[in-house]
Amino acid sequence: MTTHWWYDWGGLNQHLFLWINHAGSGWTWDHLAAWGAVAGDYFYYPLWAALALALALKRPNLLSTRAVLCLLVAYVVDGLLVGSLKPWLSMPRPLMVLGPAAVHVIGPPKLLHSFPSGHTAFAFTVMASLLPGAHWVLRAMLVAFALWVGWSRIAVGAHFPADVLGGALIGLLSAWLSSQALNLAGYARR
Repeated sequence: MTTHWWYDWGGLNQHLFLWINHAGSGWTWDHLAAWGAVAGDYFYYPLWAALALALALKRPNLLSTRAVLCLLVAYVVDGLLVGSLKPWLSMPRPLMVLGPAAVHVIGPPKLLHSFPSGHTAFAFTVMASLLPGAHWVLRAMLVAFALWVGWSRIAVGAHFPADVLGGALIGLLSAWLSSQALNLAGYARR
């Protein structure tokens, strides 16, 4: 494993990964993890954006259109940050560090570009962008969604906890930067 203190956490990053990755097994556990990984895939951004926009237009009491606009801008910011950091840092994934005997892999095995978790960054970008303009029930669902995707990235063996934490922070930062940009452009919150 890398010797960067900010990443290794004195060995805790690796130990937490192994604990979460081996915490459960079986059909339900594996499918819950696999579906969390699918739900947080950038590929589904158009679907998430369309659903959010449809909800905001049909039920503005549940979600504001400004929150959807924030998501549209934050997605670009998130993509730029994650797309720049992954190849630049080129951190090895758990399977490469620990080997196939130690990692419970669900789905296609991945070896490189571990930090940050793009799936987690995307899920937290969705959550943090839509949260301020959402009804409390939708807020709870958004938080659960982001946490589920973050957990799933460790459970499927694709990322260390530091990758997930980094992705979460990038998602939060992307939403905040988007909100600030919208405020400067005159789209202030009501």
